[in-house]
Amino acid sequence: MSYKPPTHWLQRSIRNKLLTMALLPLAGVLPLLVAALAVWGNAAYDRLLITKVRSDLAVARGYFDQVLGEVGSGTQAVAASHQLHLSLQRQDRAALQAQLKRERERLGFDFINLYGPAGEWMTADWADGSDQVRNGATDLATANLPASLSVLDHAALVALAPHLVARLRIPLIPTASAAPTQRTVEDRAMVMLASAPVLGLKGETLAVLRAGVLLNQNLPLIDHINRIVYPEGSLPLDSLGTATLFMDDVRITTNVRLFQDQRAIGTRVSQAVRDAVLGRGATWLDSAFVVNDWYVSAYEPVVNAAGARIGMLYVGYLEKPFRQAKYTVLAVIGAIFLIVMALAALFSLRLARSIFQPVEQMNATMQRFEEGQSSARVGQVAARDEIGALAGHLDHLLQVVDDKTQSLQRWGEELDAKVADRTRELEQANLTLQQAQQQLVKSEKLAAIGQLTASIAHEINNPIAVIQGNLDLMRETLGEHAAAVRGEIRLLDEQVERMRLIVTQLLQYARPTEYAGYVEALDLNRVLADCLVLVAHLLANRHIEVVRHADARTLVGLNRQELQQVVINLLVNAIQAMPQGGTLTLCTRDWVDDATATATSKGACIEVRDSGAGLTPTAIEQLFKPFFTTKNDGNGLGLWISQGLVERYGGRITAANASDGTGACFTVWLLTEPQVPEAASAATNNGRPGT
Repeated sequence: MSYKPPTHWLQRSIRNKLLTMALLPLAGVLPLLVAALAVWGNAAYDRLLITKVRSDLAVARGYFDQVLGEVGSGTQAVAASHQLHLSLQRQDRAALQAQLKRERERLGFDFINLYGPAGEWMTADWADGSDQVRNGATDLATANLPASLSVLDHAALVALAPHLVARLRIPLIPTASAAPTQRTVEDRAMVMLASAPVLGLKGETLAVLRAGVLLNQNLPLIDHINRIVYPEGSLPLDSLGTATLFMDDVRITTNVRLFQDQRAIGTRVSQAVRDAVLGRGATWLDSAFVVNDWYVSAYEPVVNAAGARIGMLYVGYLEKPFRQAKYTVLAVIGAIFLIVMALAALFSLRLARSIFQPVEQMNATMQRFEEGQSSARVGQVAARDEIGALAGHLDHLLQVVDDKTQSLQRWGEELDAKVADRTRELEQANLTLQQAQQQLVKSEKLAAIGQLTASIAHEINNPIAVIQGNLDLMRETLGEHAAAVRGEIRLLDEQVERMRLIVTQLLQYARPTEYAGYVEALDLNRVLADCLVLVAHLLANRHIEVVRHADARTLVGLNRQELQQVVINLLVNAIQAMPQGGTLTLCTRDWVDDATATATSKGACIEVRDSGAGLTPTAIEQLFKPFFTTKNDGNGLGLWISQGLVERYGGRITAANASDGTGACFTVWLLTEPQVPEAASAATNNGRPGT
């Protein structure tokens, strides 16, 4: 055989292959690994930052909810205090005012108001001595209001706590990326508000206590939240932690600085964050540009008592120090890899040279031997490893290569023939054994089910006959007197008929081909609608959307109950294939015989498509065989019986995965004029339905 030199440079010499093997990982794979490590490290580092800010937000929210709870419990405690009841009994307004002031200072509230049992204003901690009567009243419907967040307009806060009006007016500062607005001032109030009734000994309402904390420009509260979330020294790399409370999208209290000593109160959040948190109620966990720098940020909505989103709670820390540290680490890793790659390349080149030089020498010897130089030998090589030993063995093998080659070829051919013969025998024996076992198991199962079903049907039919006979006797005996209970008797008749139908269906499990119902012309669209009513509760429980395409115009010949049995079986299978919900697509269309010149309709078909996991090739092959099931609680007879019912009238059921790759699709093909299965098969071969 003549030697044909390779044309590709990589195939011409082992030298090129070894150099490629040595340098390709260094020049190609290692940089990709470095890049993948950099990408993965960057993503992992970002996930760590997001995880931290998520936990920071949880801490801030916990403290915020604690303060809100303390407002409610503090209000209840003041309303239940004995001293307050004594002052109310004495009608001592000055003592009431002094006590309310002490309680406000002790609890850290911004105001505590006292109203009469009819809702009229009595006094407050902030009222002066001359303000004995004040206009305004409270709604007794909210006399026992748990602590909640509320947004009050300017007039409502003036009526509630006029001494806090100075903290209301917040000029809006133009902010980049914020949602467009025509407002220039925020003069509403966000308050933690709670109400509690002051009850007498008999449970009557003596007064109503209303207390709260104004959150507008409440710097002590937001600074305390920031100290709890980001205590001194908790953030490395000189990062800075911040916290903010928003009303709508306006910062009403924050420790974010606009300038050195000026807080960013009055600035607004970006529209992207507003849409996500206030619009969709989501929690924002990402980098965000806060006022004048990038922060690893967390926003979540705050809601009022009705559950409406009225603002946001924010925590975050400066991203720049962490970003610089991340890039520094990645640069160091890259430099280390470059140095390692350079050293590895030098070592790989030296090692490759020690391999390919002896191999090239052996290759030259083999070429001379093929050219007829029988005395050609490799001789001594510099390598003292396996390659050197290989060169010595090659010299020895060249002496006996012809004789040994002939012997090995002959022995190999004989052995291959024997192995092939034995393999065929074993495969045939194994196939015969498997078929016999499958047939035996199938026969035993069918016999057991047939015997059990026949026994059950016999035992149930006897009491059914007795019940029906007594109903007929009752109807005949009562005569006209049965009119009062005619509806109940009709219901009993229907239930007896239902029991008979159940017995018939049980017998179909054992002898499905022996039962055939009354054939009538059916509208597939009407039958499909009736079946959907029967499985409506299953669809609702799994939140499944139903999409219908009713295009069938041709009637089909079939027994209505048997067709409903087939369709309901397919619908239940599709619903069970979508345990987390999905889309159930139901289509009906005419079955057109393409083999005829006029393309006449020979019947109609129903398609049931789900959006589940689809069918495996093994499942498609075994679907219509008895006892095959993919469900833990199934008996494997549903599709088999359905196929038998449809084939009894010359139809068929086909199964495949949906064309778009989502879910399975079952198609029931039905004829207008029922035929025996053999005739239907011949007709289908002439105009075979497609899936």
